[in-house]
Amino acid sequence: MYLSELSALRGVSGNEAAVRTYISEQIRGLVDEMWVDPMGNLFARKGTHLSGPHVMLAAHMDEVGLLVTHIEDDGLLRFDTVGGIDHRVLPSVWVQVGDEAVPGVIGAKAIHLKKPEERGKPVARDDLFIDIGARSKAEAEKLVQPGDYATFWTDYEELGDRRAKGKAFDDRVGCHVLMELLKDEVQTPLTAVFTVQEEIGLRGAQVAAYTVQPDVALVLEGTTCADIPLSIPHGESTKLGHGPAITVADRSTVVHPRMVELLIEAGERAGVPYQLKRTTFGGTDAGTIHRAGAGVRTGIVSVPCRYIHTPAAMLSLDDVENTVRLVRAFLDSIPAGGSL
Repeated sequence: MYLSELSALRGVSGNEAAVRTYISEQIRGLVDEMWVDPMGNLFARKGTHLSGPHVMLAAHMDEVGLLVTHIEDDGLLRFDTVGGIDHRVLPSVWVQVGDEAVPGVIGAKAIHLKKPEERGKPVARDDLFIDIGARSKAEAEKLVQPGDYATFWTDYEELGDRRAKGKAFDDRVGCHVLMELLKDEVQTPLTAVFTVQEEIGLRGAQVAAYTVQPDVALVLEGTTCADIPLSIPHGESTKLGHGPAITVADRSTVVHPRMVELLIEAGERAGVPYQLKRTTFGGTDAGTIHRAGAGVRTGIVSVPCRYIHTPAAMLSLDDVENTVRLVRAFLDSIPAGGSL
C-alpha cells in the first residue's frame, strides 16, 4: 500500500519534487511512457496502441503548508500559509522546515500573558511564529531561509477499525488510488496525471488537460467528511466508511450528468458501496479540466477524509479500497473502440 509513504512525503504546492520522484519510481514498470512537463505535472500513459475514448485520470500531488517569509532577530520564523488552512489549528503544531526538514513548533503567546479581551479569541496568523530552537537570526539562517517551505510533521498510523490518520490525505490518497489503478490492464488509451499546485488554484491541471486533450476525465480526490458531533445532517458532506463519494456539483464544476450516471451504474454493477457528496463546498482539478479545449466530460470520485487541511486527517481504509474498485468498474464500462 502506497498511502503511508505518500503521506510522509513533503510536497507543499510548488514544491512537489519529492512526491513526483517517489511516484515515478513506483510506477515506471507499469506504464508505456512517462514524462514531466514544465509545470511539474507527472504524466503516465498506457494503451497508446488502443482505440476508443482517451481517458485522463488525475490526482494532485501537492499539500497545504507554510512558507517562511521572515526571520526575526531572535531566530523565530514568520510565515504565510500555502493553500486553505484554518489558523485555529496551528498553535503548538510540529512542523519540518526547508529541504533539510529542520524540526520546529508553531508558537504563540501563552494564555497567562494574554489580556482578558484576547482570551477566547482565535490567535491571528500574524501572532504566530515557528520556533526551531535558534537563539538568534544568524543561528536560524544557518538552518533555514525565507522562501523555505514547512510541512506538518505527522506520522501515518493505522488505528481503530480499519482507520488511518496522517497528513496530506488531500490528495495523497487520490495519488494512491491512481497508482493502484495503473497496475491494471487497460482497454482504451489512458493517461494518468499527477498534478501540481491544485491547492493554490488548480494550476497544474489546467496545463495538463490541454496537453492530454482527453475525451473523458476522472479526478480522484480526498474530500471533506463532516460526520462529527453537532454537525447538521444536510451539512454532512460525506460519511466515513460509507464508500467513495461521487460529486454532482461543487464550486468549481457541475459534473456532466452522464458521468454521474456511469459512476453510479459502475458501483451498482460491481457491488461497491458509494455515496453522493452532499455539499457543494470546495473545488477540485475538475474545475479546470472540464473547460479545456472544446470541453471534457469530467467526473469526480473522492475518499472521505475527516479534518482535511489540518496537521492530521483520518480516513477509512475500506473507503480507499472501495474507491479503487469503483473506478476500476467505471473504466471497465468504457467501450473499446466506442463512445460513452
